[in-house]
Amino acid sequence: MRLLVLILMLLPLTAMTAPADPTLLTWPDLTKRPRPTADATIPYGTDPLQRGDLWLPKGVGHAPVVIMIHGGCWQTEIADRTLMDWIADDLRHDGIAVWNIDYRGVDRDGGGYPGTFADTGAAIDALPGIARTYDLDMRRVVAIGHSAGGHLALWAAGRKGIAASSPLHVAHPLRIGHVFSLGGLPDLEAVAASPDNGCGTDIVAKLIDPARAAPYADTSVPHLLPLGARQDLVNGREDRIIPYRLATDYVAKAKAAGDRVALHTVPATGHVELIAPETAAWAETKRLIRAALAMKSTGSAPTREQAK
Repeated sequence: MRLLVLILMLLPLTAMTAPADPTLLTWPDLTKRPRPTADATIPYGTDPLQRGDLWLPKGVGHAPVVIMIHGGCWQTEIADRTLMDWIADDLRHDGIAVWNIDYRGVDRDGGGYPGTFADTGAAIDALPGIARTYDLDMRRVVAIGHSAGGHLALWAAGRKGIAASSPLHVAHPLRIGHVFSLGGLPDLEAVAASPDNGCGTDIVAKLIDPARAAPYADTSVPHLLPLGARQDLVNGREDRIIPYRLATDYVAKAKAAGDRVALHTVPATGHVELIAPETAAWAETKRLIRAALAMKSTGSAPTREQAK
């Protein structure tokens, strides 16, 4: 199964891979373009991976915030926060601040269970202090996750329901009222039972610690339903890494639990298009983000003086 992960996820990050369908983007189409630079890198812990990049719109006061979580099959070897740089920069130019976080993957010391989850939660809970320093609007905050990051973003919205006996329990986690999952894997049990998913099935065991009595209770999003947060899933119908049924099956469970959730299927879209700023998939996601943050679809963002 490790070979499957390398073929479908790691190798596409090299120039050796040619897409089966030339209309779809490959990873080099994204990663080989000029890379924008964040405004600040801020630690939330002592490990080198316990960092986040802050992207700030110029001349904007009290900007709304997107919490951004990268994917990569929960493995630092495959991806880190820099994979999200281009859409973070795009949001910055649209008047939206971005807190693009990193975390220790299952392939790093301290990662897996509980570290990968604890890192994600700690990075998110650091945002109020960052907001005070950089004049961000904590009344307008949404979370976005791509691929494995989609799972972590949804999990973060639901972690208030984690039992007090769990190592992942936090008394007062930051409330997330709206989550966007871009080609995500919210149901870890479904991932573990799906050999056709690009992350493989063995990776889940490294994430959840299967020796525990109830390893999915505090890690897999369906066990935390209802989240009490609005959820928008954006998926490509031609995504070869994340099977489409992982989205439709999760949406059915979330709706049955009483959550407000919608699935947005974008045609001619694979996995890379979801985080490439020039695509129809990202245009749809940004439209949804702006609506969630109650931003006007036309006109410029307020200046610092206008925001006072």
